[in-house]
Parts: sequence; C-alpha cells; structure tokens
Amino acid sequence: MHIPLDYYRILGLPIQATADQLRQAHRDRTVQLPRREYSDTAIASRRHLLDEAFAVLSDPEQRNTYDTGFLAKTYEITSDSATPTLLPPTSESLSDSHTTSINIPDRHLVGALLLLQELGEYELVLKLGRPFLTGGSASLKDGDYGDPSIVFADIVLTVALACLELGREQWQHGQYENAAEALDTGQQLLLREGLFVSVRGEIQADLYKLRPYRVLELLALPEDQTEERLAGIQLLREMLHERGGIDGSGNDQSGLNIDDFLRFIQQLRSYLTAAEQQVLFEEEARRPSAVAVYLAVYALMARGFADRQPALIRRAKQLLLRLSSRQDVHLEQAVCTLLLGQTEEASRALELSQEYEPIAFIREHSQGSPDLLPGLCRYAEHWLQDEVFPHFRDLARKRVALKDYFADPQVQAYLEELPNESDAQEWSHGQASREVASVRELRPAVASDRRPEPVSIPRESAARPLRPALSVAGGDAPPEPRSTDALIETARARIAARMGGTATLTSDRAPSNVATMPAAERVAPATADSPTEPASRLPDDRASRRDRSRTGPGLGSGPRRDGGAKRRSEDVPPPVRPAQRRSQPVWRRWLLPAAILFGVMTAGFGLAQVLRMVQASSQQAIQTDTMLVPLDRPLVTLEAAGPQAATAALTNTTAKQAIESWFSAKSAAMGPEHAASKLEDALTEPKLSEWRKASQDAKRDNWYKQYKHAVKVNSVEPTKDKPDQATVLAEVSETTDYYEAGSLVTSTTDQNLRVQYNLARKDSQWRIQNWQVLQ
Repeated sequence: MHIPLDYYRILGLPIQATADQLRQAHRDRTVQLPRREYSDTAIASRRHLLDEAFAVLSDPEQRNTYDTGFLAKTYEITSDSATPTLLPPTSESLSDSHTTSINIPDRHLVGALLLLQELGEYELVLKLGRPFLTGGSASLKDGDYGDPSIVFADIVLTVALACLELGREQWQHGQYENAAEALDTGQQLLLREGLFVSVRGEIQADLYKLRPYRVLELLALPEDQTEERLAGIQLLREMLHERGGIDGSGNDQSGLNIDDFLRFIQQLRSYLTAAEQQVLFEEEARRPSAVAVYLAVYALMARGFADRQPALIRRAKQLLLRLSSRQDVHLEQAVCTLLLGQTEEASRALELSQEYEPIAFIREHSQGSPDLLPGLCRYAEHWLQDEVFPHFRDLARKRVALKDYFADPQVQAYLEELPNESDAQEWSHGQASREVASVRELRPAVASDRRPEPVSIPRESAARPLRPALSVAGGDAPPEPRSTDALIETARARIAARMGGTATLTSDRAPSNVATMPAAERVAPATADSPTEPASRLPDDRASRRDRSRTGPGLGSGPRRDGGAKRRSEDVPPPVRPAQRRSQPVWRRWLLPAAILFGVMTAGFGLAQVLRMVQASSQQAIQTDTMLVPLDRPLVTLEAAGPQAATAALTNTTAKQAIESWFSAKSAAMGPEHAASKLEDALTEPKLSEWRKASQDAKRDNWYKQYKHAVKVNSVEPTKDKPDQATVLAEVSETTDYYEAGSLVTSTTDQNLRVQYNLARKDSQWRIQNWQVLQ
C-alpha cells in the first residue's frame, strides 16, 4: 500500500543531509520509543521503516536513484532546453497536499501510522486509520496486516492519540469548539472499544479544562445563534453543579480555584443578557449563595429599570434583605426604594450606609434641599449607567434616565398600586441584621476606630466609587437635570397620596416622624433662635455612625419598631411623686442596694457568656456563609493557562514552545536593551549563568545582535527515571545581524541546524538546561 511519506521525512532530515547527519538521525530516531501502550509489533514495524529509510539514503547509488524520483514527484521537470529546469508543482499535478509516497507491505501499516503521528500529521492519521475502525477487528481478519486483535488495538490507539493532539493544537489556536469535537471523537472511540483507560483519562482531563474556554466562545456568539448559546449556558450550569455553586468548594476539574472561578464568572457576564443573568443567578441564589444573590440583584435591577418592570426591582429589594446581615448594602437598598417611589425608606437607608465617598457625592448634589433625594437621584443614574448596565450584553450602550423611567405609564400604574412597605416586618428584619453586625464588631480583630472591612461580596461600586468631583468625558460633574426637583416632588406627592394624606410633602413641611427626618435635623432641630441646618448634612464622625448603628429601638438615634414617632411633651403625663416613708434602720437602707449590685454582677457575668457564644457563632457563620474572595479585581486571562498547563508530560508542542521562549529571551538579552532578566523564564543552570555573562559583556562593549529563528521539533524523549527531564531533537534556522555602536557590521544565516536540547522542568515550566549542535 502507498503511504504519503518519504525517507527524508521518516528520518526528519532535509534532502541536503550529509552521511554523518543520516547516521545521527537514524540513531536518535531508533533510541526514541513511542508510548508504552503500543504493542511490540507496532514498535518493530516502526523500526523496520526507519532502518529501510537509512539503508536507502546511506547508499550513494540508491540515494541518487531515490532523489531523482523524489524530485520528479515534488517538482515538474522541463527539458525544453539543454539544462532541465525544476518548476513548482501546479494544482493539476497534485492529487493532494502530499506529493511523495512510499510503497510498504500491509503488515507495516501500524508503523507508518505511528511515524505520521510523530510527525504531527494528525488529519492524515485519521484519514488512513478510520476505514479500519468501522468493522472492528473483523475488517483485519485476513491477516495481511498481522494479528487482527493486536493491529486493531494499535490503530485505535493511534487514532485516539491523533484526536488528542489535534484537539490540543486547535486549543492552542483558540478554536475551542473544534478542539472539543476532536477530543470527544477520541474519547468516544476509546469508550466504544473499551481500550486504553489511561489515554481516556488524559482526554477527559483536557475536556474538563477546556470547558471554561468553550463557555466564553459560545456565549460570545451573536444572539441569533440561540442553540449554540444555550449549549454554552448548559456547560456553565454543569460546572456550577459540580462546584456546588459560584462560591462552592467542589471540584469541576477545570483547574480554576475559587478566586479564578469568580473572575471567570465576572468575565462572562458581559456576554450574557439581563434576562439570561436573571434566570441563571436567581437559580444559583437558592443554593444558597451570597455571590449569586448579589449578582441576581444586579440583573433584576438592570432589567427592571430597562424594561420598565418595577416588580423586578421589588424582588431585588427582597433579595437585598438576605445580604444585609453580612454586607453593607444600604446604598443598593436606597436605590431600590427610590425606584419604587419609597422616598422615606430611601432616606433611612442612606443614613445607615457607611460608604463615605458615595454619601459625600450624594450630599454635594443635595445642597439646598431638605433631604438627600436630589443627590440620590444623581447617584442612582450614574450607578446604573457606569456600574450596572456595562455588565449586560443588551444594556451596555443603553442610556439611563430616571425622568423617562418615572414618566412611563406602566411604572406609574405599578407605583400607584404598590402598598406601603415601611412595615414592621421588613424593618425588624433589617434591625435584627444590624444587631448581629453590632455583635460581630465586638470581636477584637475589628475593635478599633477603623471601619471594619466587609467579609462578604463587595459591590463593584466600592471598587470604583463615585467621588464628589465626578467627571464625565473628561469634564466637570454634569449639571443636575432640570426635571430632578419636579421628579422628587412628584414622588413625594405620590407617597403622600398612597398613605392617605391630603397635604403634599413639600420642602417646607416639618416632618412629623423623627425616624424619617434627615440626620442633621434629628440631631439639631430648628428653633426660633437657631437657623435650620442643611438637611443634607450627615454626621462625619465614624464613631458616631458605629454607635448609632448599635442602638436599638427607642434610643433616639434609630427608628422605632412602631414607626419611630416620639410622643410630644404635652402628651406625657406628669411624673408620680413617691409617698413619704418613715425612717428605716441602717441595715434595711443598705439591703436593697446590695441586692441590686449582686443582681447586676450576676447579669453581667451571664451577658459575657452569651456574648462569647454569639461571637463564636458569628465567626463560624462568617466562615461558612460569606464569600471568600472579592470580585473587584481584574479578571483572569484564561488564555494564559493554555494547553501547556493541561498536561504534565512534554510533547512536541510544549517542547517547541520552550525553545521559542528561549529564542525570545535570547533576542531580548543580546538585543539593544540587553534585558538579561528575560533569560530566567527560558533557561536554567548552567546555561543561565553563561548567557547572563554574555549579555553583560555585550552591554559593556557596546554591541548587540538581532535574531530571526525558525524551529521544527522532530522528537521528544523523556529521561528514564527522571520525569522532570527530557531530550528534544529539533531543526533550527537562525539569522543573526551583528551591530557595533548601533551600526550593522555583518549578517549571517545558519539553516537546518540539528540541535539536541536538554530540558528540565522547574516550577511547573520546562526550561532549557543545555544543548548541543549535532553534525
């Protein structure tokens, strides 16, 4: 049978190879052995083809005859003149991409496939090997190819390995779905035949590591390719299931730890629409997952505002209550309640927030107003535009305008029918959460004047806070829209009407509920002798904020469970004076104080024990319920992981990458910049010290070199009993331009150098330890 190979390719040599190069190549190729899964028959067949190629090319007469036929097949020979001319082949003269072939006995089929596999001709291996797999070993029963069961197993192994290497090659070129198809083909073949469990494990490991790349590639497709994008979402769901959620500790075999996976989730958000994110993250939030809850809040608020569906914003508000015990989400709650027209709740949420820079921005844009609503409107617009919408594929370029939102008839109808949600149930839930947070602040680790760092998922707005001097497109802060005041007054009027009041909530109306008054008015009420302070002022002292958050109902600085209304002084009955009593003996006078003192000491001891128990339980809750890492850091670039990290063994591909890394480091170290530090990424001792010194000498003597390289890896041979070492045989072409004082002196070219590289693995990366140019 004819196999598209030639003797030069079998030995990995060019046609100009010398006799010494032939002997060295034959020796190297015979020493290098294929994978241990191959049968002795396959190894012997491969060796026979190597010996045959060497025998023909080492004999001058046979080589001359072979070269004539080789050139005739490779080129069109014209003899119109006295001297024959070699012309490149035309499309009519080629039957396929391989123009030369050799005729081999059928029994050496497996050896030929093995050589093609080593040369990287994976598509050709699949083309030649697949016809023998359709009928199983019965297709080889005539015995022309050898023992049917042995030959069939070797063909299955060669085809499966071709699928594996082809998948890794396509993975390297960013064709992730094609890579998955090739890997899955090899996996299914091995599963069907029940052979080579170890190879099947390698393919499965690559398929697991490939899933994040496939998810990103599929989700990045246009929205009209619904089927493919749904396949990407399904892959993501499978990964989430195996991990136990976004912040779960399960192993999905992708190689991503919790930190990297959270960044991966953040990275893919920009490829998902708001509706897709809502469905996905609401489903994940039921695990439960604090990260998924927060991402679901983003999706609900974005979609609710963009699609004019306040019901979704109301659901986001309910989800925020689940986070309030672990995270300061009062700003998000303020925006939610503002979009629902609940201005009093929005003001209360702002008073409880400890996000100082956003609060400063809100206060700055509320100057001259009795409350913080103008600044909150401005902050809500910027937050939705800059922090929320960019993370949704269908909303990234959409403009945010509160005026258009509140002017929508569907929004107005929903807000008119929305019941008053300032009830005791929601408020008591938030108050209980703040009490838990106050107990957690008793821990010594955070018992200082500094505001404790959040232990749960931080908002992206905390990573890029809106500052008082916010600029847009390089200018100053945008002017306040003219419709803001009218919008606020309309919202106040709507709230008053829904509460059954007849008077409008204008700016000169004195609040009747102390809990709903701005912070500055609660601290210093206006009197006839003291002018009213700006309503937008909030206490700047952090200690006062912390102390206020720890107080419970009825302490004057926080809202009461019954609405927070204080009784007027004229409604309080006069105090009852105690009746006059007769003088008592001395021991009776001290008996009651002593009993009180004893009771106080006993209660204090019991309270201390309770606080210790609460502290321990809160620490345990922090460790189990909160997110382990934030999302405000740059996303991991997944392409950096690549197929090189997918396998520990050195392959032709990874060997070529290591050699090319050395060429890049060499160009940097010996180039105009003399960047010797690059050598550490490609070399190890003894070559590292040698080339460091060469770079320093070149810099001192004011000369440098510029290189152009090309490399082809012919073989990779692991060192026996040393898994971290290997020998690589490669063909290298190098062009060198030599400069002195910035002027070109000479230029040399070395082509088809046969170099033997000794590689060592250090810190999970293959580096070159030594090399030798072969004759």
